[in-house]
Amino acid sequence: MKEKKLGVWLIGALGSISTTVIVGALALRKGLTEATGMITTTEVFSGLALVDLDAIVFGGCDIRDRATPDAVRQVLNLAPGLGHSVYAAIEAEFQDIVRGFSKGTARNCGDAIQQLAASCPSRDGSLRDEISEVRKCLQWFRQEHSLDEMVVVNLASTEPVLEIDDRQQNLAAFECCLDRNQVEAVRASTIYAYAAVKEGCPYINFTPSNAALIPAVLELAESNRVPVMGNDGKTGETLVKSVLAPMFSCRNLEVLSWEGFNILGNMDGSILNHPENRESKIKTKDRILAEILGYAPHSRVHIDYVPSLDDQKTAWDFIHFKGFLGARMSLQFVWQGYDSILAAPLILDLVRLAEFAKRRGESGLMPHLASYFKAPLGVTEHRLYEQYRLLLDYAEQAEQRTSKPS
Repeated sequence: MKEKKLGVWLIGALGSISTTVIVGALALRKGLTEATGMITTTEVFSGLALVDLDAIVFGGCDIRDRATPDAVRQVLNLAPGLGHSVYAAIEAEFQDIVRGFSKGTARNCGDAIQQLAASCPSRDGSLRDEISEVRKCLQWFRQEHSLDEMVVVNLASTEPVLEIDDRQQNLAAFECCLDRNQVEAVRASTIYAYAAVKEGCPYINFTPSNAALIPAVLELAESNRVPVMGNDGKTGETLVKSVLAPMFSCRNLEVLSWEGFNILGNMDGSILNHPENRESKIKTKDRILAEILGYAPHSRVHIDYVPSLDDQKTAWDFIHFKGFLGARMSLQFVWQGYDSILAAPLILDLVRLAEFAKRRGESGLMPHLASYFKAPLGVTEHRLYEQYRLLLDYAEQAEQRTSKPS
């Protein structure tokens, strides 16, 4: 029997997260590291016949020209247990993958992102032309590697917020918008998402960019029977918030204020140093408290760019709360981690689960993946354990259906 092949097409393919995803997958399938951080490799999911990492072929696009020569070493330097032997084992294969990347688009992504695309020619064609180009890239990738299925993952830099109006609210209106070439109504992420769903590819928006999975694209996903999910991967400070905030509710303690201070380096930090891009990120990070607590304490999220930190991210949160007899107390925590190291195993999980959903004939939003996102679409539950329970229940039900005799 021919082994099935899954294509994973990464938007922002030269970024630190995409690079870590590819390096990690190559190291895993050569047995050079362990799958720590991947939920889908645990016993709970063993009965689902998820696609094997050996069957994954990587491709993608970026607005920049090429990966840095030391891209693999930069990732391995974050993991002191992986040395020169790992580099030697995967470098050639990594470079082969990078050579296959195509040129992306920075349509309406703001000055911060446009500056990265200095060598990327301006898009003079229509929106329909640009969508067609993306679809051709996806079609070429599928044919070139004889793929049975493809999953598209958005790992590009955070775009400015798109103000949603009537043009994005339903598919008919959006198609009309495209026909009229109303370029101000889309961003690059919209073009990618629309093209992916038109090609029948499951789509994961791991970024905060709200222009990706607009209502019109969700409608298209339902009609085309394509599973999709987003927004904004939950890897650090917000992950901790989703665990800690329920504790205060469980003890009937009133949160008075919750201040979060984030400092980070790398390209993500550089882009978020621009106010219009930072606004997208803050919106997804700040909404969770009111959703969990049922009220909105004084809360602000601060994000600052510190170039010397590179891929490391540090979050310091100060929580001021009131207890019995009106006594005021506080809790503080510091979260330090490597952004790409935290995100990469989640991407591999999401790819496997999205392919599984498509294989089962599912379409539209995948609410069982809520635990992976800061602002999960179609889900009002933001407490981490309850979100994780959605995933466990899904896996259990799917395994039961799979094991039933036909």
